[in-house]
Amino acid sequence: MPSFPGPLRVSPDGRYFTDQSGEPLFWLGDTQWELCRSLQLDDVCAVLEDRRRKGFSVLQVMLTGVGDGTGPNVAGDTPWRDDNPDTPNERYFARVDAVLELVRDTGVAIVLGVYHQLHAPRLTAAKGRAYARWIARRYRDAPHLVWAMYPRADETFLPVVRELAAGLQEGDDGRHLITVHPDPSPASSSFLPPGDIAGWLGFHSIQTWADTHLIVPMVRHDYQRHPTKPVVLAEGAYEAGGEYGFDVSPLWVRRQAYSTVLAGGHHSYGHNDLWRLPGRWREALDAPGARQLTILRDVLTSRSEWWNLTPDQSLIADCGASDSGLNVAARAASGDWALIYLGGRSTVRVGQMGCLSQLAASWIDPSTGERSEIGTVANSGDERFAPPDGWEDALLLLGAQ
Repeated sequence: MPSFPGPLRVSPDGRYFTDQSGEPLFWLGDTQWELCRSLQLDDVCAVLEDRRRKGFSVLQVMLTGVGDGTGPNVAGDTPWRDDNPDTPNERYFARVDAVLELVRDTGVAIVLGVYHQLHAPRLTAAKGRAYARWIARRYRDAPHLVWAMYPRADETFLPVVRELAAGLQEGDDGRHLITVHPDPSPASSSFLPPGDIAGWLGFHSIQTWADTHLIVPMVRHDYQRHPTKPVVLAEGAYEAGGEYGFDVSPLWVRRQAYSTVLAGGHHSYGHNDLWRLPGRWREALDAPGARQLTILRDVLTSRSEWWNLTPDQSLIADCGASDSGLNVAARAASGDWALIYLGGRSTVRVGQMGCLSQLAASWIDPSTGERSEIGTVANSGDERFAPPDGWEDALLLLGAQ
């Protein structure tokens, strides 16, 4: 494959990601697990173009698709001859080559999953290093690539995870970041020892599934760890998912995303139909939740030095709890502005916002992007705010507009 200018990196302060030019990259992820296996190349192009247009910067993809690694791709080729990782199937990986070539011109990063716990009977610690080294050599120069592994958060998986990590580093000379995304939850930091976290782990990944209320404490836990590394909510509840006991509506999608980002993390979205791939999957590309996360991206990236946003729950006097949903707050490192996600009425400590006597304030509807000016509020004491009538949730922008 032709050489690419460079991979994703972590910022010098360990809080965010940068592109090959060293510029801050806003991580807005999407789970497209079957991109390399179950889509025709024309459909791959359609997915890539749609996600690029909507502002998604990262796609999470399983190299062998969902499952145990033995399933064939759309051409009927399985990843391994005789279901043995020691003998990769060149025909299968030639198609992966073609997918990654299509990615090259989009500017989208690929988090490529090289291992899942379902691979365990075949992809053992004894085979892990050689297999990972082969993959990493093949895709060393692939665009914007990140390696990922999906074990259970259980120490019995440490041997294979370590062998895979060693093989990936040997194969690409440490060129690409590596993360571990436990499946099921909770977090890479919940079972990886400190030496692994400080060493080869590029950033933390968490999975909350249906437990939206755990997002803020889980992100905060990894945000506060040392050494400092980015934390990504890599998998939450999928839009339109029916397996959680509740409807994953666009409101739930927004709650998950704003909780993650304002708590100090980076967020990946998912839609049930975009990994299960029923006949209607193309319609899911334009699902409301996906479009509303474009609004999240636009709101954040329009702010000065958005990459230095700092979580600050102390701005919320009632600790972020409400009957209607989560309330989460963050401020610019400069102190010039703050953004607060409100799922219901809440008291905000506006007196903690710098030295100006008056603060500009406005509402932003996270479902539409509509903006409504509040005016100015005194920069002292506490102020009670409630989302405008008819809004399910709201963003409160205080300070520099």
